[in-house]
Amino acid sequence: METLQEILENLDANAPMTLEEIIQAEVSDWERSDERKQMLIGKRYYRIKNDILEQRRKTIDAEGRMVAADNLADNRIPHGFVRKLVDQKIGYLLSKPFLPKTKKPEYQSELDLFFNDDFKMLFKNTGKDAVNCGKAWLHPYYTDTGELAFMKMNPEECLPIWKDAAHTELAAFIRIYEIEGYVAKKKQTVKRIEWWDLDGVQIFEEEAGKLKQLEKRNHLALVEGSAEKPLNWERVPFVCFKYNSEEQPLIELIKKQVDDYDKQKSANSNNLEDLPNSIYVVKNYSGQGGGEFRENISRFRVAFVDGDGGVDTISLDLDTEAYSNHMEMTRKDIFEFGRGVDTQSDKFSSAPSGIALRSLYQDLDLDCNDIENEFQAGLKQLIWFIDIHLAAMTDNDYSEETVTFIFNRDMPINESEAITDASNSMGVISKETIVANHPWVTNTKEELARIEAEEQAELKKMEDYGLPGDSEGTGNAKPEEDDDE
Repeated sequence: METLQEILENLDANAPMTLEEIIQAEVSDWERSDERKQMLIGKRYYRIKNDILEQRRKTIDAEGRMVAADNLADNRIPHGFVRKLVDQKIGYLLSKPFLPKTKKPEYQSELDLFFNDDFKMLFKNTGKDAVNCGKAWLHPYYTDTGELAFMKMNPEECLPIWKDAAHTELAAFIRIYEIEGYVAKKKQTVKRIEWWDLDGVQIFEEEAGKLKQLEKRNHLALVEGSAEKPLNWERVPFVCFKYNSEEQPLIELIKKQVDDYDKQKSANSNNLEDLPNSIYVVKNYSGQGGGEFRENISRFRVAFVDGDGGVDTISLDLDTEAYSNHMEMTRKDIFEFGRGVDTQSDKFSSAPSGIALRSLYQDLDLDCNDIENEFQAGLKQLIWFIDIHLAAMTDNDYSEETVTFIFNRDMPINESEAITDASNSMGVISKETIVANHPWVTNTKEELARIEAEEQAELKKMEDYGLPGDSEGTGNAKPEEDDDE
């Protein structure tokens, strides 16, 4: 039995399948796959479009069939746990800009140009895709002005063909998407499929169940004067950023719990709304039927009975304690399995100490450790494309230089404790380290410059008052001269 990799390697040597047949088979499997389904569910729950919104309340009719309960309350209440957890993870890890660091100054300057504010915003959105869908993709491309840039792809449109079981190297890449156009004044949707490999990219359009090739080209073209020189990257130009090594989205871990929370909250809301409409027991009723009786109750709040008849009600008893306990346990499970922090917890009612805060954020911190490890691997692959670009444009080879990415996590702290610790550290560690860890400082270099400027101003004042200062700006006051000398 041949593997897909073996078929791809032997396409020109009597392969059992053509490339078009391979693409159609892979795309067909992908569109039916549970992996793609979970991606779509994850993105939908992030937008708080939970399943509960499509679940109508039902009741049993006279024949025992489940039918829509049109006369009963039908509240469907979704909860944004997925959005909260995703934003919490990405905010914790990426809300503060990450920094690329290297030892060569000119290389550092080039990296700072690439990893600017626009890229960091793009990368933050890529991180959301990774948590929602299990993995996210960036595609390097050249703009109309010849600048290297990166484009975020929709994960549900991306089908990687991996070379290895660890999913670290691409053999090929398929992108499936739909475009809208007009044919004879009629709006139509057409499916397009792109096949990327080391030889370039082929673009197909699905027509009557078959693929029709529209274009075949290289990855990019180098413009030399009025001529274009087609070129290909030495790697398939897509970079994967995973949420975890299993490529498992967050929604798979907590969907059942979120659905149960939505269901129980909606059911309780329905019961509260239905309470005024209790079950009525009518004796000796002279009306025509239950419908008329119900209408009299709802419209006039009056029940008409004959003789010694009467009306009794059966009220719906709500076990509020059992409901509260169940909802509390479900909420804990969502944050436990989603590895997040429930900021509504009683533990946040008072200002926790630094140690208590670190304990509360332990699960989130562990999850972000995994995310950071995966993102570091993706960024290293991204750097490869930047190095190739710089080598072509500047003739400088930085491929042997080491680049470290520093993620500055945004963890809440007890400010008073941190300030006290910083004050107690004076004379023990450097001023720069103390300033960098002070909770009010956002830019260490700027703050140190301000401190130095203030110190110089104070020394100048001392000199103006005839006290020994430091007129040369060295930061050291001049010693008093001995009168005898």
